[in-house]
Amino acid sequence: MRKYSVLAGALLLLAIFMCELIVSVRQQSLSWDEGDHIFAGYQAWKTADFGINPEHPPFVKELATLPLLSMHLKTPPPKGLPFFKDEAYFDGRDLIFNNGGESTADRIIFEARMAAATLSLLLGVLVFLAGREMFGNAAGLFALALVVFEPNLIAHGAYVTTDMGVSCFMFATIYALYRYTKAPSLGRLLCLGIAAGLALASKHSGVLIAPMALTIAAIEVAWPQDISRKQVASRFAVALCAGTVLGIFILWCTYGFRFSAHPGGVHMTPSLAEYAKGLPGMEPRIYLLLAKLQILPESYLFGMIDVRRLANSFPTYIFGKIHAHGVFYYFPAAFIIKSTLGFMMLILIAALAVLTRRFRARRELIFFGVPPLIYLLIAIGTGLNIGARHILPMYAFLAVLIGGAIVALAQANRRWAYVAAILLAWHAISSLRSSPIYLAYSNELWGGPANTYKYLTDSNVDWGQQLKSVNRYLAQRGIKDCWFGYFVEPAISFSAYGIPCKPLPTADSMWMHTQVDVPATITGPVLVSVGTLSGYEFGSAVLSPYQPFVNLKPSAVIDNGVFVFDGTFDTSFASSLGHVTRAMDLAAAKQLDAALAEAQEAVAIDPNALQAQMILGDTLMKLGRKSEAKIAYTKALTIVHTMEPDAQADWIPRVGKKLRSSEM
Repeated sequence: MRKYSVLAGALLLLAIFMCELIVSVRQQSLSWDEGDHIFAGYQAWKTADFGINPEHPPFVKELATLPLLSMHLKTPPPKGLPFFKDEAYFDGRDLIFNNGGESTADRIIFEARMAAATLSLLLGVLVFLAGREMFGNAAGLFALALVVFEPNLIAHGAYVTTDMGVSCFMFATIYALYRYTKAPSLGRLLCLGIAAGLALASKHSGVLIAPMALTIAAIEVAWPQDISRKQVASRFAVALCAGTVLGIFILWCTYGFRFSAHPGGVHMTPSLAEYAKGLPGMEPRIYLLLAKLQILPESYLFGMIDVRRLANSFPTYIFGKIHAHGVFYYFPAAFIIKSTLGFMMLILIAALAVLTRRFRARRELIFFGVPPLIYLLIAIGTGLNIGARHILPMYAFLAVLIGGAIVALAQANRRWAYVAAILLAWHAISSLRSSPIYLAYSNELWGGPANTYKYLTDSNVDWGQQLKSVNRYLAQRGIKDCWFGYFVEPAISFSAYGIPCKPLPTADSMWMHTQVDVPATITGPVLVSVGTLSGYEFGSAVLSPYQPFVNLKPSAVIDNGVFVFDGTFDTSFASSLGHVTRAMDLAAAKQLDAALAEAQEAVAIDPNALQAQMILGDTLMKLGRKSEAKIAYTKALTIVHTMEPDAQADWIPRVGKKLRSSEM
């Protein structure tokens, strides 16, 4: 292939990639995590405050908000909320939607997304360069084409989130390690350290470059190929030591070389020690030691703790069922559901090429086969099962290996080139058929994007990005009176997009103590986001007020992620939850008599609402009325026994302990 033809082909593919990203996000509203990332990044520039959203490191957030600095946005005053996540979500919402009309909000979101999309383009460039260097021009172009038409990479490629950032720099780190150990030089060593630092500064899963690099080093040292074991060991020792030191240095750069998360000596709420208490075993001591020695920035440590806390507590939705915790098969299943059939068949062909020894690139197989395997195994063990986006780094590594394997097979038998071309076309067509709603993609075996909600939820289908389409749907039909169970409410308010519906309660509205009042019966249209409809955030179907809607046939589906139901519906459970929220707030304010009245009203509306029985029992206990509390807890325990087994395992000890206290 001629040099200029190859370059033209690569540029054309990158241009297609960028067009896909623009067309996709132009039609989407703000998604779940983007608001708090944008606010945190903007404030990091303006005030050097890294404690606003320590859930993720600052690099991607700052890159995305760089274009916003010229807009001189008015930042919302602190709300004084007790939990840093609540503050970030609500302030992010206000920064975007309270600086002008919808056009200004659109400009803020679009410019931030386009800045974030540069990392997706960089990943494409790196995949092309790696494939070209290792296996030739055709392999580089083939690998790049796989990336350009990969629906999961397109779906997340322009979001102001950290998944594509860590995918880019994790790939860059391993590629830089490959190049340095192949032909050491100071320049290549610097590239390795910078890439490692940016991987760490993009997302906390960037630390996984350590086990990847160590495993690769162990294999290379155990079975050296072209040079002696001593030379291999020496090269890896230098690479790993220098990469670690320079990587941590780059990480500290992104935090302004300041340990404290907040500027001016302001302390985090809760403190690091308090936040680490919920972690198992020795983990709290390890994080506190790292903080004491100031080896890593305080905000970074907060984020690491937050990831571990979420992994230990977050529920899972898979194959239409809710699990109280993670399940080991989630990520393999998500990969199979959300990858194109063409891509997966190409993986099988690449594996066949390796097994038949037609693809003998031993060193490349180690460097680019070990990282996705380790990443998948660790992801399986985390238990944080909220989206295939958490395994996005796998795709770039696999694309390069597929490109190399296809070229090796085609050189042995030209027919493989035709097979590969057909599968690549299938990969691209299957992906493009879901345009512009790539987020809900699933392959043909699972019924395509319209049926993804049956198997997965959250960022696999519904990340709250459908509000523009919802607004168009309602406006075209002249609908002014409606109800909306929106997945992201109240972190993002659907009213900001001109949607006239009244809100229904969600797990997050309860988590954020947002009062939502609903009558016991409502008349549609009732709109329900897929993420809300699944009820998985409640941890059990028994705890979700949306179960009556699960088996109903919707009258319309918007962007494969919002169901529309017409008719009159029993919403007594949802109505009860409004009183539960009010009772919790009143009890926290020590207004126990008022809290009791609300709890009793919640139980009267729906006696089978577990949340209502629990708050009633808790309030009665605080009032010293143990015998009455025992009745509420006994009823609660009866409800718990109708839950899924793993949810019962969580709730039976919790309710049983309260029941025993009421009997003492």
